[in-house]
Amino acid sequence: VNARKGEYLPFVSLGAGVGAEKVGRYTSQGANDANTDIMPGKEFPEPLPDVALGAVASWEIDIWKKLRNAKTSAVLRYLSTNDARDFMVTNLVAEIAETYYELLALDNQIKILEQNIRIQTDALSIMKQEKEAAKVTEMAVKKFEAEVFKNRSLMFDISQQVTEKENRIHFLTGRFQGAVKRDPEKFLVSSGDTVFAGTPAQLLRNRPDIRQAEKELAAAKLDVKIARAMFYPSLHIDGAVGFRAYDPQLVFSLPASLIYSIAGELAAPLLNRKAISAAYSTASNKKLQRVYNYERTVLNAFLEASNNISKTRNLRRSYELKSRQVEALNKCVGISAVLFRSARADYMEVLMTQRDALDSRFELVETKMLQMKARIGLYRSLGGGWR
Repeated sequence: VNARKGEYLPFVSLGAGVGAEKVGRYTSQGANDANTDIMPGKEFPEPLPDVALGAVASWEIDIWKKLRNAKTSAVLRYLSTNDARDFMVTNLVAEIAETYYELLALDNQIKILEQNIRIQTDALSIMKQEKEAAKVTEMAVKKFEAEVFKNRSLMFDISQQVTEKENRIHFLTGRFQGAVKRDPEKFLVSSGDTVFAGTPAQLLRNRPDIRQAEKELAAAKLDVKIARAMFYPSLHIDGAVGFRAYDPQLVFSLPASLIYSIAGELAAPLLNRKAISAAYSTASNKKLQRVYNYERTVLNAFLEASNNISKTRNLRRSYELKSRQVEALNKCVGISAVLFRSARADYMEVLMTQRDALDSRFELVETKMLQMKARIGLYRSLGGGWR
């Protein structure tokens, strides 16, 4: 931006120079110097020294706003990089939140497994007693024993996932280690924020990617104007002022040693118009690309917001029904145990009921995790919290 701004300001430079010149006696300058007295009885020295000190300025008058548009285009592109940074911040916050809720879900799955292992261990003890009483076979005992081993093995798999999720949060927050503070008890009872229908379209303007696309489109439009201005004449003003003499002691002798010049130049391209036409065509096509990119970004933002609003509502209803399913299957576990003791149900019914109850509780936790992720997706699709 500073470089573009400097282009439409005058270029001023200071300079000093020292030199010497020897010309031939039989040249016009040499003959003239030989016949000219600087002072009475004093001729030009040979060789002739030259000492100069002065300032030179050059300025292109920005008639067609070519240079000012270039600066504005640079400003817009710089601001678009800030929007890109905000977009990255939003995605970083969303990823941390998603990983955090995945971690809470795993904590709850471990808790469910621990409860289920206790239930199955009690059931295994009952099966062993029933086998001693010759009411069930060894196969029933082994079935329940295998189920206990299976769930204990699953505990280690989930524990490994917990470690990986914690380390992922450490990576995203830029730290090597430390406890991830959390309360798994609040995971299933947390009630999401209410999402109302008819979210204003103006909220999409908070999305950094839309704001970035807008600025890039505006910069591309200015680039077309800059390319068009290259066809027009440009006006340059050049000037210089300073002191010059053959003797250093005479450099600042005014007005004899004072020198200055000023000139204006108006020039238009004639032979290189094809190159300018190619640059103009390139700028126009890039602007068209930015238009398509802006339309795609807006459409994608609208559909993302719409999908996440719908997902939030549907997952809330799904969670309510799965909660009822879990409640019903938990009751079935107790009923199946009573029926088995009274010989009105076999061991397979007890085992399958426990499996169904475990699966339903796991599904409830996963549904809650998806519900929280949908809320995070809505946060992201409506622009995030970069403000």
